[in-house]
Amino acid sequence: MKRLLLFVVFLWLAAPSWVNADETPNAKQARRIFNQTYDMVFGPQGSTLQYHVNIIGVMKVSGKIWYKGKKKRFEESRYLSWSDGVNDSWVDLKKKTVTLYDIAHPRKTKYSGNFTFNPNEFDYYIEDGGSDFIITLNAHKNVKSNIKHAKAIIDKKTRAPKSLKIKLLWFWTTVKISNFRSGNISDDTFTFPSTKYKHFTWIDERK
Repeated sequence: MKRLLLFVVFLWLAAPSWVNADETPNAKQARRIFNQTYDMVFGPQGSTLQYHVNIIGVMKVSGKIWYKGKKKRFEESRYLSWSDGVNDSWVDLKKKTVTLYDIAHPRKTKYSGNFTFNPNEFDYYIEDGGSDFIITLNAHKNVKSNIKHAKAIIDKKTRAPKSLKIKLLWFWTTVKISNFRSGNISDDTFTFPSTKYKHFTWIDERK
């Protein structure tokens, strides 16, 4: 469950965005600032941040994540993952297992099909939150995506993301973000240290 929800959150974060010429001035500003932050997180320079996910106050998980192009890595208390753009290596520290996946493994296709995010299917609105921008997204009527509402808090001065609140199906998921850094992310960060886990049970799900 935790793995699915984290995947959904970061899939949504990684969705592309752009500005529609027909939008209101407020919506254009909201999209423009949203895009700036998106580029800081998912641009070719790479980024890293720490996150704390709170799912309706029942399930909580914290970790650290790195991005660079199609590469991604994250660390939690139980799960670790390295994705080099071709293979995805999942480590379960409790079960002492390493599971290898292709990037296009059916588990990802299944999740993304249910939680796709199209930026043109939302209305954008920006508010002044003092030292932050508050950007609200509301899905248009009859949108098929299970993501209906979202709210992003972005630092005015640095444009760094501070939190993201998403309504998935019937529940709200809050992601608090800290220690954000954009740039200077080495490609070595995404190389799976296989020898460190050679005594774990290995499961190969690649085709």
